[in-house]
Amino acid sequence: MKLILLIDILGTIAFAISGVLTALNKRLDPFGILIIAFVTAVGGGTLRDILIDANVAWMRNLTYVYVILGSTIFAVIFRKRLGYIRRSLFLFDTIGIALYTIVGVEKGIAAGFHPIICIALGTMTACFGGVLRDILCNEIPIIFRKEIYATACILGALAYFLLHFTPISEDFIVIISGSIVIIVRLFAVYFNLSLPCIYRKDKLES
Repeated sequence: MKLILLIDILGTIAFAISGVLTALNKRLDPFGILIIAFVTAVGGGTLRDILIDANVAWMRNLTYVYVILGSTIFAVIFRKRLGYIRRSLFLFDTIGIALYTIVGVEKGIAAGFHPIICIALGTMTACFGGVLRDILCNEIPIIFRKEIYATACILGALAYFLLHFTPISEDFIVIISGSIVIIVRLFAVYFNLSLPCIYRKDKLES
């Protein structure tokens, strides 16, 4: 199995479980849980494939569908062992964006796109599934809040792209780039770091 395919499968598992945890928190029925898991797992990759005019991965390879089904069943059965919902959701979501960022950048490189587009594809692949998950579950998507989320993906994507043109082996490039995404995200949450919020406070006229 190619490394990128393996990473894609692992990312699918992480995001599917993330979707299940969100759906469970919203007390959805089994069908709703499966839909949220599926959308979270393949939403970003589907948008990426459509934009680069490539075959949508999960429609050509049913392995993704089986993986999502298996991950959903696993997460539902062992939901009590996953600990606190919010902590587990954060963990699997962070792992998912790290893995999917790498897959997105690699897809862009393989398609011969400009470096900026490759980084954008990596960020989009990582974030869009979570955006769909949160919208369907009536939540403000994390990417639109002050939290360091897309920024972590951009930094990891940039690192992967730059390291891709060095003599470093592919395995180490993946580890380094994925670790950057995870560390930046963990660091930001632990120290409560966020991007500045721009807003306008209107004064009511008497």
